Parts: sequence; structure tokens; C-alpha cells
Amino acid sequence: MPVLLALAAVALIAADTVTPLDPLRAFGSAVYGGLEDAASSGVRWASGAGRLEDLERENARLRADLLAVRRATPSPAQGNGYQVVSAHAVGFGRDGTVTIDAGAGAGVTPDMTVFDGDGLVGRVLRTGPGTATVQLATASGASVGARLEGSREVGLVTGVPEHGLLRLGLLNPSADVKPGDRVVTLGSRDLRPFVPDVPIGTVISVEPAPDALTRTALVRPFARFTALENVTVVLGPLPDAGPDGQAVPDTAADAPTTQQQPEKTPEKSKKSKKKKKTKKKDSSGHAEGA
Repeated sequence: MPVLLALAAVALIAADTVTPLDPLRAFGSAVYGGLEDAASSGVRWASGAGRLEDLERENARLRADLLAVRRATPSPAQGNGYQVVSAHAVGFGRDGTVTIDAGAGAGVTPDMTVFDGDGLVGRVLRTGPGTATVQLATASGASVGARLEGSREVGLVTGVPEHGLLRLGLLNPSADVKPGDRVVTLGSRDLRPFVPDVPIGTVISVEPAPDALTRTALVRPFARFTALENVTVVLGPLPDAGPDGQAVPDTAADAPTTQQQPEKTPEKSKKSKKKKKTKKKDSSGHAEGA
């Protein structure tokens, strides 16, 4: 009898646990559970997208702030008597050019010197209202008047675009040039297209040509033309600078004034000497002439 009661209890428990509605409940759980998971994923995705948009806006704001600070920061060239404007490289061409985000609206015109923190970049070819196209010094057909920084020997630098190098042809075939010598710009009339003494690069090899009319050397440029970012454009000499960009002294401040101090009369000079003499003590501690 107890065994039968136990079996009956187990049967009732099983009947209460497994009901005809269980398959329907399982289906509903699967459907609504999937919808709940999808909704939760959608919320997470929307939240992530919102954070991404916030980061993009913050990045754009920081870039704008950085550009404003860079343009407001004086360049070292300004200390040399030049008026400059800073810009950012925004595009590169296959013809050895780069586009910068400063144009006619910023005072940029063709045939202006462009350099960066490493050295010479090139010259402005053409301008638009807000951008300008710069010909790189390594471009095919580009040429820059140059000189050796040490000996001041003069020559011409041309681009070797296939290797990213420069070729220096010195006018003096007997010029003393060796690897490691620094090359700078010679400078142009009216500072266009190149201002003087901008670093160009370093000599890496000298081509042997004993019978040539010029001395030729290969130069590795200081500027990294494949990684340009911030550049500076030389607009011209500062208002108080000479035609070569050197600061002109303020003649009004340096010149002597036209109103001269009145000279001391002999009588006043004599009284002054006598006054000093009465203040002088002798060895006994008494004033002389007292």
C-alpha cells in the first residue's frame, strides 16, 4: 500500500511538471527571448554608435584647435625678418606636388618658399581661395639655387624623383665637397621663389667626373616628402625688414636727438670740482680746505 501511494505521488508531480502548455511556453520563450536579445543588442549598438559620433566630434574639435594654435604660433622664420603663414598638407599628387590648406585668402601667392620643421619643401605653384599647390623640391623639373653651407660654393639642386633624392651641381668643378656637407638655399631676387639659407639636405655621395664642367653630388633632403604634415609659407619680408628679409634697425630710435643737452659752463664745472674737493678727507680725518 505505501508503495502504491508513493507511485501515485510521483505521477502527480510529473503531471504537474509536464503539461500540454509546455511546448507553447517554450516557443514563446524562444521567440520573445530572441526579440529581447535583439533589442538589447540594438540598444548596445546605438549606444556604441553614439559614443563613436561623440569621439569623432571631439577629434574634429581638437584638430581645429590644433590648427588654430599652429597658425597663431610664430614660426622661427619670423625671427629672421619674414612674414609667414602656417598650413597643413591635405593632399598629395603623383606629379610631385602637395596641396596645403592655405591659399590666396591667407596671402599665399605663386613662387613663395615652403618649408617645414626639417627643411625645404618646395615652392608654391598655384593658389585657390583656401588652398595652394606646392611643387616639391624632389619633383621632376624642379630646381633650386643652392650653396654649400660651409664653403659657400654655389650650385643648382634638381630633383631625382625615382629615389626621393636631390642632385647638386656645383659651378666650380674643383669645389671641395664631401659626404656630410650641408646644402642650403642660395636665395632668389625679391625672395621669390626661395629665401636664402633654408636647409635643403646633406651630401651622401660625390660623383666622380674629373673632366666635367661642374661637380655633382647626391643629396638626401632633410624634409620627409612622403610624410609631410605641418608646413610654413614665407609671404615676404616683415614691414620693418629690408628686401633681403633682414631686420632693419629703427633709425628713429637709434639716431641722436636733435635737442642736445646744454654743456656745462666753465664756472659750473669749477664749482662742481670745488664741491667734490671739500668732501675729500685728508689722512688726519679733517676735510681739506675747511
